[in-house]
Amino acid sequence: MSTATPQKFEFQAEIKQLLDIVIHSLYTEKEIFVRELVSNASDAIEKFRHLQLTEKDVADDQLALEINLTTDDTAKTLTLQDAGLGMTRAELIENLGTIAHSGSKAFLKALSEGGQKNSNLIGQFGVGFYSAFMVAKTVKVYSRSWKKDEPAHVWTSDGSGSYEIEEVDDQQRGTKIVIELKDDCGEFATEGRIKEILERYSAFVSFPVNLGGKLINTVQALWLRSKSEITDEQYTEFYKFQAHAYDEPRLRLHFSADAPLQINALLFVPKDNTEKFGMARLEPSVSLFCRKVLIDSKPKDLLPEWLRFLKGVVDSEDLPLNISRETMQDRALVEKLNKVITKRFIKFLSEEAKNRTEAYNEFYAEFGVFLKEGAALDYAHKDEIVKLLRFESSLTEKGKTTSLAEYVTRMGAEQKEIYFLMGPNRAAIESGPYLEGFKARNLEVLFCYEAVDEYVMSNVREFDGKKLVAADHADVKLADAPKPPAAEGDLSEDDAKALAEWLKTTLGDRVGEVKASDRLVDSPALAVNADKFMSPQMRRMMKAMNKDGADAPVKVNLEINPRSAVIKHLAAARTAAPEKAALIAEQILDNSLISAGLFEDPSKMVARLYKLLETV
Repeated sequence: MSTATPQKFEFQAEIKQLLDIVIHSLYTEKEIFVRELVSNASDAIEKFRHLQLTEKDVADDQLALEINLTTDDTAKTLTLQDAGLGMTRAELIENLGTIAHSGSKAFLKALSEGGQKNSNLIGQFGVGFYSAFMVAKTVKVYSRSWKKDEPAHVWTSDGSGSYEIEEVDDQQRGTKIVIELKDDCGEFATEGRIKEILERYSAFVSFPVNLGGKLINTVQALWLRSKSEITDEQYTEFYKFQAHAYDEPRLRLHFSADAPLQINALLFVPKDNTEKFGMARLEPSVSLFCRKVLIDSKPKDLLPEWLRFLKGVVDSEDLPLNISRETMQDRALVEKLNKVITKRFIKFLSEEAKNRTEAYNEFYAEFGVFLKEGAALDYAHKDEIVKLLRFESSLTEKGKTTSLAEYVTRMGAEQKEIYFLMGPNRAAIESGPYLEGFKARNLEVLFCYEAVDEYVMSNVREFDGKKLVAADHADVKLADAPKPPAAEGDLSEDDAKALAEWLKTTLGDRVGEVKASDRLVDSPALAVNADKFMSPQMRRMMKAMNKDGADAPVKVNLEINPRSAVIKHLAAARTAAPEKAALIAEQILDNSLISAGLFEDPSKMVARLYKLLETV
């Protein structure tokens, strides 16, 4: 009930300009106004709570420190009430009608200096209250100061250029905002819609948020609590709530940092990598908060792309935000957040790999492809990510993996390179001809089974000063290995050279060069990739993508084993049965191409095999 005549005021010109920007061009989603008002209410209660430490004589000192919202879809109103500091008549004028404390002056100064392109800077200046005018026909602000002798007032405006203030009775300490909604904004007068908005943006506000008398924010902001106070069950409950998940997290990292930014983070690794099931590419899912208020549920630049599998929360009080709380202003700050969190997670994985090896290996089996992506593309953190990679090798048991660092410790003094082989699985690599020479020299070879591995190796290039080299490439040079005792019929060095020259002539352009091999033990021959710019795996990938160059002739060199019975029979046949020998030569090359993963057209080989069968 009013006790005085309403007094009318004109908004300052700067406030009019601010209102025009807020109402017509600032926010991308109108629902943001609910979050802004709840955030302001929480701030007002927090300030009152601190004030209670120094002031004993306050109004309504028995009021619960909470925020209450009510909707009326018949009257088309939304009401929000807090038990915070409240405002006097002078403070209503000062805070809502002038530039003194609203921050508008600083905003307008930045706007004039930087031009319209900097309009998104508005959020640095705390003027979220005006977002209510996006949806309101009128806004009434009832407020009573914490000071006992101060009367309550109501501030009323339709946002068109003026406002009124009058004294009222029966208003408790704090502020009550009553919004009469525009005709096209009636959705915000329904409890279901407001509940949805509160659960999305204000689930972790410090004080109870009630809608229609029911508590909304039932889940605590665990990331701000000490780890020693939180049970595994609470962590799991929070993970399921935040990530909308049904599984239990595989790993979790809960940490805080004070420099270079103040950060509180709670990160989770899910149980499964859904991308490997052929599901859609994961989107960023680590939500960004500022003082427990959601800024962005899917911030694209908060973490590098290769960490898109992470779930959780990052909260930083150091963020300068635009008024919609949707975009971080300072790119340098974004990069600092990215750098700090990424480094901390990599350190966490390193500790897991060292102290909980089995759990790390299980994680890697599921999410290793993301680490490989990071090793290939994240140049800022590449050196540390590479240390986390794991591969089976010729010296590990099936299913067991090794790191590059462990590989290096097993290298002999003369070995200068780290060798790897691509293949669909261990059995295929071990049964192929390319491993023979390395086994004979006791040289370890890493086994790479995934298509991305070749891309990773070509981008990483070296580790600990040792180059990463494909064991099936023509440029590989191996030291002399102990030779087995000569057997009857073994080709002499001159005979082997003569046979190689004949093969080159017979096979023509299908091979680059032919020579006796220093890396074969049992297999008759092998084809080595002579193309430095396109491996067999890269060729298959380009072919699948219909890329130019994928159909270019395969460039291989052929190496033969002078001790193989097949090669010895070929040497004899080239003079005794030249036509049959030519067919055998072609077949040997095709067999070698099959082993190399380079064989593409079987039609000619089938016809040739029938000819060979006719000679049996």
